[in-house]
Amino acid sequence: MTDNGRGAGPDFIEALARGLDVLRSFRPGRPSMPLSEIATLTGLARPTVRRILITLEELGYVRAAERGYALTPRVLDLGMAYVNALNMWDVARPHMEKLVSQTNESTSMAQLDGSDIVYVARVAVPKIVTLAVTIGTRFPAPATSMGKVLLAALPPEALPAVLTEPSRSGVTPRWEPSAAELDAALREVRAKGWALADQELAPGIRSIATGVRDGDGKVVAAINVTVHAAETSVETLLEGHLPKLLRTAAEISHDWSLTAAVPAGTA
Repeated sequence: MTDNGRGAGPDFIEALARGLDVLRSFRPGRPSMPLSEIATLTGLARPTVRRILITLEELGYVRAAERGYALTPRVLDLGMAYVNALNMWDVARPHMEKLVSQTNESTSMAQLDGSDIVYVARVAVPKIVTLAVTIGTRFPAPATSMGKVLLAALPPEALPAVLTEPSRSGVTPRWEPSAAELDAALREVRAKGWALADQELAPGIRSIATGVRDGDGKVVAAINVTVHAAETSVETLLEGHLPKLLRTAAEISHDWSLTAAVPAGTA
């Protein structure tokens, strides 16, 4: 590795890394940016950024905007390729839709990426919440119920390295635990098999989550039920929604295991 975290091997493609740097420079609150701002955020020279943007524009991933450049919906194809490769949405969707019909609350699925969770599936009901959530949304893992589930499932030796990675969510959570506080919270999640987040991410957001497992029993994703704190008490969340959530996670895990067991190309 180089000093800036880049690969240093002979097969490392620096131009590709720079292109991804430009795509990642677009964050929430920055729907469009001038070339100069992108150059500052990426640390790249302006002529380099200009060539990358021209290339991305020709490929359909960015477009000219009032303040410079903006991402296009085609960027979602990059993330959905990952989701579709896992067949995650096809397996989870009917179960998540059933859960929403039973609770009249939104449900989402996420996976861990560094110290963030990333939403990979979602079935929503129209409600006014503090933070908007779509596929690809990131939140700091420790302050979310799904993040606690995913962190608790990590091997103990892997947890410190994950937590030292800086969040790329752009959200400052209400709860930023010390190492001891997080350790206690994750121990509780491991003991119970589910996690609660009561307005730890943002005011008004309350959720419960549990893990979705593969055929080997490994947690490969987390699924939640999210409610508005002013409408739904913790008691209702735990006594009414949690049993349904646990059942849904078990059903998705079962179907996921069966799907993974089918040889590729089998009809």
